[in-house]
Amino acid sequence: MNSQSHFKLFDTAIAESKLHPLTARGISTFQVNVGRLCNQNCEHCHVEAGSGRKEVMQKETMQACIRAVEKTDIPTIDITGGAPEMNPHIRWFIKELRNRNRHVIIRSNLTILTESNYQDLPDFFAENNIEITASLPCYLEQNVDRQRGAGVFKKSIEALQHLNSIGYAKEGSGLILNLMYNPGGAFLPPSQKPLGDDYKKELLEKHNIVFNNLYTLTNMPIGRFLNHLNVSQNYNAYMEKLIHNYNPNAASLVMCRYTLSVGWDGSLYDCDFNQMLGMKVNHGAPSRINEFDINKLAGRQIRTGFHCYGCTAGAGSSCTGVAA
Repeated sequence: MNSQSHFKLFDTAIAESKLHPLTARGISTFQVNVGRLCNQNCEHCHVEAGSGRKEVMQKETMQACIRAVEKTDIPTIDITGGAPEMNPHIRWFIKELRNRNRHVIIRSNLTILTESNYQDLPDFFAENNIEITASLPCYLEQNVDRQRGAGVFKKSIEALQHLNSIGYAKEGSGLILNLMYNPGGAFLPPSQKPLGDDYKKELLEKHNIVFNNLYTLTNMPIGRFLNHLNVSQNYNAYMEKLIHNYNPNAASLVMCRYTLSVGWDGSLYDCDFNQMLGMKVNHGAPSRINEFDINKLAGRQIRTGFHCYGCTAGAGSSCTGVAA
């Protein structure tokens, strides 16, 4: 088991960086987790998503999200899961958001787009000009399959080739396709730009695939990855690595300062990671979507914990890649 008693509190670290209390600087991204149902059961998943999960956002909660968005000028809606495509109301939700002129990002595991009930979704995404950020933890088949399951790499390549064929990442199309990398173990991701160059070279030469941006994401010490750290007795060493690499500049740019996260049940969180830990927004700000108040939420104090070192180590980490 892990022991946190000897680790420096994250609040102490940000106090030393003159960032305490950490507060939001507005909301430019409204991130909505539409459920933990997924067709994959990845060992690193901080959401602990899978095929047996029952947590799925209902249409009424989506309607509450839309009402909240309508009260603001928040430009970007970031839809995540699980596999968000598996929510039965996802097409309706996306259309409603696009009708309100919001930029929509969907986070896909790619393999879901190859399954029979979802093969029409790429065309739907393209028709609605949806930005896709897709998980591909490596450009080597053996590494991907070891982390995500046998056959995942081939299905992912099939999905990417189809997305390219309908215009994604092609010059002049306006259709954005990003890839997301996360390490295969208890180590920090490599530098984002050189790794992105490697991805582009390998995927183009071997599979004729193009994409726009590569984002690197640090494995967070929560969810299934925390279980992996505990079972392998690597928790303390991994936390020491994150703390040793704490970067004040990355801490000043963490995504929770401009993002609000909505859980599948309508609860509000500072980020997707706090959501998985059940750490709802507090410090006087409303914690339910039906109580949405932009004035109270846009400058709220952010809840922190030891896991926050994951977003502030090295170049930093967020849902849009490095912070610093």
